[in-house]
Amino acid sequence: MTQTCPVCQSAVPEGAESCPVCGFKFQGATQKFTPVPVQPQATAAETPQQFQGVLRIMRGRRAGTAYPLGEEPLTIGRHPNSGIFLNDMTVSRLHATVEKLGGAYTIRDENSYNGVWVNNANVDMKVLRPGDMIQIGSYSLQYEEEEV
Repeated sequence: MTQTCPVCQSAVPEGAESCPVCGFKFQGATQKFTPVPVQPQATAAETPQQFQGVLRIMRGRRAGTAYPLGEEPLTIGRHPNSGIFLNDMTVSRLHATVEKLGGAYTIRDENSYNGVWVNNANVDMKVLRPGDMIQIGSYSLQYEEEEV
């Protein structure tokens, strides 16, 4: 008997703990991690009037991948339906949400096991600024802004 991987749609033997094709973990508790200090990069002196926020994976699987932020909230987590899917046991299924509030993008911890860290500080909710380094589990992401 087989099951289907929710990420890559591959057939996986029943009872397997992970997908042999993409590595998706089917079950298991979120694992603990130790935060790694990161250095925020220098930011531009001025913020453009109209901008689009972007989250870029700096460390972790798919490093370099950019995720444009829009008007709708974007979820980050280990669940395959997350807007940013981070398939790692140090990431909670619903770890964080990024949304635009009052013209600025904010990140909010969704009661994750390991927390959300922005510039080496554990935060519940924080307005993001260009160059901010975000750590979610073993992943590091950087918040950037691009002119529209």
